[in-house]
Amino acid sequence: MHEIPIRSFAVSVVVLRSNGSGFDVLLLRRNGTLAGTWCQVAGAIEANETAWQAGLREAHEETGLRLERFYSADICEQFYEADRNSISLLPVFVGYAPPDASVQLNAEHSEFRWVGFDEALRMVPFAGQRKVLRHIRDEFADNTPNPWLLIQEAAPAGAAG
Repeated sequence: MHEIPIRSFAVSVVVLRSNGSGFDVLLLRRNGTLAGTWCQVAGAIEANETAWQAGLREAHEETGLRLERFYSADICEQFYEADRNSISLLPVFVGYAPPDASVQLNAEHSEFRWVGFDEALRMVPFAGQRKVLRHIRDEFADNTPNPWLLIQEAAPAGAAG
């Protein structure tokens, strides 16, 4: 018997901003691995870093954004990587950006778009991403987020939850 390893080495962050009547999702077009595909913020967890700290860092590094509120999404993105013969399990976080936020991409991405959930579901290439987006829409856009999922340590000074 041979077991397939389960790896949890990275995080996924769905960034939302209010559009007045609901929320838009930030999608980034990748360079490098999976070039040309649209995705949410994602990246590796560094040594001596918690998953939520990695999420905040990656969101800032990839977009330049300072998020107003930051939550555990209470879901993990999961997928099988054939080249590693492993299952990857990424904790997902939700960050709320100010409505007037200006995105500054790093070299990992060639462009960005703020889109509604229906368009985001059509743009992302993987079923696991669509599952995560549906969960985020249900729990963080269409409803008030569960206050127990708010990561208080991540809140900027003076931010309300």
